[in-house]
Parts: sequence; C-alpha cells; structure tokens
Amino acid sequence: MKLYICNQIIKMNYLDTFLEILKYILPSVVVLIATFLIVNKFLVTETRKKQLAVFQDGLKASLHLRLLAYERLAIFVERISPRSLIVRLYQSNMTVKDLQIAAVHAIREEFEHNLSQQIYVSTQVWGTVQSIKEQQLVMINQMASTLNPDASAKELHKMILDYIMTTEDKLPTDIALEVINNEAKLVLSQSA
Repeated sequence: MKLYICNQIIKMNYLDTFLEILKYILPSVVVLIATFLIVNKFLVTETRKKQLAVFQDGLKASLHLRLLAYERLAIFVERISPRSLIVRLYQSNMTVKDLQIAAVHAIREEFEHNLSQQIYVSTQVWGTVQSIKEQQLVMINQMASTLNPDASAKELHKMILDYIMTTEDKLPTDIALEVINNEAKLVLSQSA
C-alpha cells in the first residue's frame, strides 16, 4: 500500500509539475498564435498596399508612354500634311522629280521614325496613321505624274497648294488628327 501511495504522490507531483508548466506555456502559446495572426494580417495588408502602389505606378508610366505616343503621332501627321511638308521641302532650284523624291523620302523617314508608337496606341489609330501615310504618298506621286518631271518644283508646289485650298472636304491629315486627339482624350478621361 505504501508503494501505491508513493506512486500516487509521484504521479501527483508529475501532474502538479505538468499543470504548473502548462499554466505558463498555455498563455504563451495563445499570445504566440495571436501575435502570428496579427503580424500575418499586417504583412498581407502591407504587401497588398505595395502591390497596389506598384500597379498604380505602372499605370502612370503606361499612361505617360501612351500620351507621348499620341503626341508623336500627331506631330508625324502634322509633318506629313501637304501644308507643312511641301513648304518645308520646297527649294526654288528643285524640279518636280526632286520635290517628289524629297517628299516621298521625308514621309517614309518620318513614318519609320515613329514605328514603335504602334505598341502604345489602338489598332484604329495605328491603322489611321498608316492609311494617312499611304494617302499622302499616293497624292504626291499622282500629282507629280501629271507634270513634266524636269519642270520647276514650283508647279508641283502650286498644284498641291491649289488642292488644299479648293478641296471642300477635310484633308485626310485633319481627320487623322481628330482620331488621334479623340483617343488621347478618351485615355486621359479613363485615367482620371
């Protein structure tokens, strides 16, 4: 019986010791779990905030690039419009053929310089820009083909200016500028 009582006392000492240890460990575990949950929630929230900030910065950079593309394409269209192109290229000692070659070369060079802008604009705007380029080339080549290639470039210059002055419709370049402007305004309004 003594052995039984001794065993019971030893078991109680172990149980008391275990309960005593549990009394300190259990609150620590609860605090650890609560701290983990709070820190985890904080970290997830902060990570989302940082991701949102990175995303917004990306949108701002993208918007900036798109607006620059619209600007460059508007400049391109202005530079190849008959009003500015012929005035810019015309020299009194040129022949019709010289002015035609200079104009075609200038249009193609300007277009190639702006090829990369197509990745920032819609397919409609890019298609319009391509169409304007082709229309300008066709117009210059057709008008030049009706004149003597060795004649003074003044004749081609006058023919193009007469076309601009007498046409009742909007010039293709003016229509292209409207398309570019409208899309740029749409992009700006969507980003606000």
